[in-house]
Amino acid sequence: MITRRRLTVLTMASALSSPLWRMVAADASARPVSVTHPEMLSASEMARAIRQGQFSSLDVVRACIDRIKVVNDKLNAVVQLREENALKEAVIADRALAKGITKGVLHGVPFTIKDSFDTSNMISTAGTVGRKNYIPDRDATVVRRLRDAGGILLGKTNTPELTLSGETDNLVYGRTNNPLDVNRTPGGSSGGAAAIISAM
Repeated sequence: MITRRRLTVLTMASALSSPLWRMVAADASARPVSVTHPEMLSASEMARAIRQGQFSSLDVVRACIDRIKVVNDKLNAVVQLREENALKEAVIADRALAKGITKGVLHGVPFTIKDSFDTSNMISTAGTVGRKNYIPDRDATVVRRLRDAGGILLGKTNTPELTLSGETDNLVYGRTNNPLDVNRTPGGSSGGAAAIISAM
């Protein structure tokens, strides 16, 4: 019998190897994007803007972090922010790109990951008290693949305990609120991710 977690990993792994994933690379060479707020771009638009020099990775990562800091107190969507390391990795990505080196289709693009996925050297609770101090020594497959594609991990988003609820609330980080109405839930099991994306 396949577990829900295993099904999620398999689904994401399949998606990352699908033609849809490869469209990100193709889209990166399309027409320039025209927007003044890089945090509002899609992942493919961010990748394109970074490759074409419209924004640096540092610009995009900073803009996303700044926006998270503005909205997250009311939302409790991002439960761990990896600010210092993400900014350092953005600088490294920009230096590599200046030399004509790209790591992958998401080179320099920031992302968050729900706290049910393990992240190396970073607390990964899955929203359950028994793991509140658990620090894995390796990334979950989906995290590794995103990083291998050049993505920069910004932080972890809230999830119901073990992702087993339609409302994002747990005893480790508490409740995530809907950005359209903080008295309501953004749902689950990716409520933290949904809330912060909607608020960007």
